[in-house]
Amino acid sequence: MPKYKRILLKLSGEVLAGDKHTGLDFATVKSFAQDLAEIQRAGIELSVVIGGGNMIRGRDALNYGLGHAQVDSIGMLGTVMNALALKFSLQTLSVKAEVLSAIGMYPVAELYSRERAGELLASGHVVIFGAGTGHPFFSTDTAAALRASELGLDCIVKATKVNGVYTKDPEKFPDAEFLPELTYSEAIERNIAVMDTAAFALCRENKIPVWVMSIHDSGWVKNIIDGVKTGTIMKED
Repeated sequence: MPKYKRILLKLSGEVLAGDKHTGLDFATVKSFAQDLAEIQRAGIELSVVIGGGNMIRGRDALNYGLGHAQVDSIGMLGTVMNALALKFSLQTLSVKAEVLSAIGMYPVAELYSRERAGELLASGHVVIFGAGTGHPFFSTDTAAALRASELGLDCIVKATKVNGVYTKDPEKFPDAEFLPELTYSEAIERNIAVMDTAAFALCRENKIPVWVMSIHDSGWVKNIIDGVKTGTIMKED
């Protein structure tokens, strides 16, 4: 039986680019759709927040004179493109899926409301949240924490390139220490940047654990379904 019955999966946009590194690689999107279908068919209520880094790299745009709010506006649209690609791929697998956007995108996507999201989850849809929070200066990590808090979800699963949380970037620092458990207060105090401070604060206040694991681990889907302890669990004592 799954440890967590109502999960929000946080994915970076870059994972949908596959080996192309930018844009959408539809073979990769289909592969992730198959993974999500497996999770949903195991009886887990599943929602998803996807970043937009495969569509726009914010730092590059800022270097060319665009303002932060302008860059974030473009990035929010990029997340909707990713969300739609995942939705349509899920539908090819006969999985019910819907995109709820934080900004008006009719008829491409429905406008987000807490009530509509709850109805869709209860009826067996995979719900994909697009456009972040709908406001600049807030990351998609914060969007994930906000949606999980609004819907009273059991857990956020943050699927990353590494197998959990370290004291510093393990790809740059061989002496980085792996942390199997971590509180939000410790993460903020030690400036561990797996999520931003606003996301940590929301999760801490609403007692939502964040489960950080590697998306490159071949068993990551089974670990979610079976509730196998792997990666890092972040929560407040």
